[in-house]
Amino acid sequence: LTYIDPALQAAGWGVVEGSRIRKQFPISKGRLIGNGQRSKPDKADYVLQYRNRNLAVIEGKKRDLNYTEGVTQAKDYAGRLQVRYTYSTNGLKIYGMDMSEGNEADVLVYPSPNELWEMTFGEQNKLQPQATALSDKLLSVPYETKSGTKPPRYYQENSVANVLDAIAHDKNRILLTLATGTGKTDIAFQIAWKLFKSRWNINNDGARSPRILFLADRNTLADQAFTKFNEYGAFDEDALVRISPDEIKKKGKVPKNGNIFFTIFQTF
Repeated sequence: LTYIDPALQAAGWGVVEGSRIRKQFPISKGRLIGNGQRSKPDKADYVLQYRNRNLAVIEGKKRDLNYTEGVTQAKDYAGRLQVRYTYSTNGLKIYGMDMSEGNEADVLVYPSPNELWEMTFGEQNKLQPQATALSDKLLSVPYETKSGTKPPRYYQENSVANVLDAIAHDKNRILLTLATGTGKTDIAFQIAWKLFKSRWNINNDGARSPRILFLADRNTLADQAFTKFNEYGAFDEDALVRISPDEIKKKGKVPKNGNIFFTIFQTF
């Protein structure tokens, strides 16, 4: 810390607006080893974030250890976080790795937030400037975390980022497959939140907020999703609408005043 923190600050991390240094970034709670016990949790020493995107992992080791001692961990965490650049250091020397190109070499200093952004997305920006601009707009919306009490897990961030990037590139058939208990509804909430706050719509003109339909195959699942979205307390009360057959029969029409609509396939 004595050497790493000042080096990062000198490069602009935590100084440049929109940049953050996340220490002891949680990766996993640890492997289950029986009797309700877990192994030591996995945490990345440093994760560099800019414009609400994870851009790099840094694994720091003690000064008297070799600066490449953390290479295996750095690569592992970078792969899980889906970041292109990762670093291993003992504070005195820095070893940098490009996970995309497979290049590895000593580096003298850490790249600045803008430099690392350009290193990661520069080529893509030139090839697809409009899609990149929209993706940046969608992903720049901060995650809703209930005042820091419910931050998304790393794979949830990956899922949200991948979906929004696909939307920005005009892909309209997107499938996420996650196991039970991994927070699929929370992921759906974050996607809806970012689309809503960025005023995304199918015309891509930002003129109005979107209408989003949340379909489930059972009323209990639709009710659970409606309740969970409300628990975040982020949307205005009238933005979330639970559609029921009785209401449609009573009013003779489907409600349209709202932004996120919850119902089941049979009602749909």
